[in-house]
Amino acid sequence: MEEGMPTRKSLFGEAFKLGITYLFLTALLYGVSAFFSGSEQNENGSEGFVGHSGIVVLVSGVLSFSMMSIAVWHFRGATMIYNIITCFLISALVSITDFFLTRELSRILFAEDNLDFSISNNIKDLFICWAAFFGWSSVFLTLLYSFDVRDRERRLAVVREDALSAQMRALRYQVNPHFLFNTLNSIAGLIEEGSATRAERMVLSLSTFLRTTLTLDPFHDVRLSEELRLQEEYLEIEHERFSDRMTFHIDMPDDVRHALVPSLILQPLIENAIKHGVGAMTDKVSISLSARRETNRLRVIVENDMPMETVGPKPAGMGLGLKNVAERLRARFQDDGRFSAGLAAPGIYRATLDMPWRTE
Repeated sequence: MEEGMPTRKSLFGEAFKLGITYLFLTALLYGVSAFFSGSEQNENGSEGFVGHSGIVVLVSGVLSFSMMSIAVWHFRGATMIYNIITCFLISALVSITDFFLTRELSRILFAEDNLDFSISNNIKDLFICWAAFFGWSSVFLTLLYSFDVRDRERRLAVVREDALSAQMRALRYQVNPHFLFNTLNSIAGLIEEGSATRAERMVLSLSTFLRTTLTLDPFHDVRLSEELRLQEEYLEIEHERFSDRMTFHIDMPDDVRHALVPSLILQPLIENAIKHGVGAMTDKVSISLSARRETNRLRVIVENDMPMETVGPKPAGMGLGLKNVAERLRARFQDDGRFSAGLAAPGIYRATLDMPWRTE
């Protein structure tokens, strides 16, 4: 898996640096201990073979550390108790192997030196080596566990991002079928009436709007001014349908127009205002869009006229478009994005977006 390659390379590098540091500190500690205790000799005056040659110690140490690291890598399990026991047994096996390998090499290379090759007189060095190897295997196991956790967190983050992307795209591409049906029906009506110019203008506006909406990335934020320009295409389509029965008013400072918002976050709100406002009334309907910066928050409000008879009963729940807006805000900002919709006054419906203020 390609995602795991950088982790493996990074693990090798950190393990190498950690091993060098561990060997240096162990050698330093051993050297200080030997300096204060003096050279150790047995009763017959012969010196133990362990540590007699720095080259032999270095070669056998590097081989032993490498073998032990590979063994810990392959035989580690899910539970820490199992891993600690495994490290204990591996370090014991490797230290015994290293002990006898060092003895045989010393016997061959330093046969003329007065060295004591007996196990009983060198057994203490075996246990010291075992302790050093067990310490390294425990440290290396901790490093492996740390990388496993980081690798798992990265994989979970990728999964969450993929799931969030799928959710955002699903919410983003839920185009209201009523909008397409009504638009195509209006185009057919204009053609039957002989209004070829208006029908052509409506087709071009629909084509531009759909091409833009289907190519926008739902994770790509846009300037509020760009979002408004896109909504002009949608309003041009609806204006052809409802002619002079609809007015649209924008109220926002120039600096607010540079704020970043999720792409197409306003389209369901305006579509809802037209559907339940203009589409439900015979009188002229006013739709207003306002935006303000409130400290570190951006508040966007869409209001529209609606029939007065809807004031009496409790307003129905949000439609699919408004639910999608709420879900997109929740997916995009978690608890930092809020959406509300409902009657603001008799005959006035209001939808409010509240999100963090961002300009870059």
